[in-house]
Amino acid sequence: MSHTHVVLHDPDGHLNAELPLDRALHKTLVKAVLGGTGHPSLLPTANLKQIALLLTGAARAVAADVRRAADLLPADHAARALADVVLEEADRRLSVPPEGTVHCAQNRARLVRALYERLDRLASLAPQAVTALCRSKG
Repeated sequence: MSHTHVVLHDPDGHLNAELPLDRALHKTLVKAVLGGTGHPSLLPTANLKQIALLLTGAARAVAADVRRAADLLPADHAARALADVVLEEADRRLSVPPEGTVHCAQNRARLVRALYERLDRLASLAPQAVTALCRSKG
C-alpha cells in the first residue's frame, strides 16, 4: 500500500480566506483549556502540543478576519486603532513556537478568545460588511 499526500501551496492565503472556521469547536476547546470543562494538566504533552497547534491555527485565521474587518473602518477610527494593538499582540504571541505545555495551550486559548471578542466588536460597528467579509459566525 502506498501512502501519498498533497501539499497545497497558497502563499497569498486565498484558501484560508474561503474556509469557514468552526467557532463552536474553538469556543469549546478554549473553555476546556482554560479550566471550564476539564483539567488540561492531566493531558499528555503530545495532546497539549496538538491543542496548542490547533489554537495557533485558529488564532491566525481569526486574526486575519480581524484585520480584514478593521480595514473596513476609516483609518482614524478608534476601533481600528484598538484592533491594530490586539493584532500586534497576537503577532508577538504567535511568533513563539507552540509547546506541549499547559501554559502554552492556555496562552493560545486566551489569544483566540481575545481575537473573537475583537472580531465581535468590529462586527457590531459594521455588521453587514463584517458578516459578509468574515467566515467566523456562531
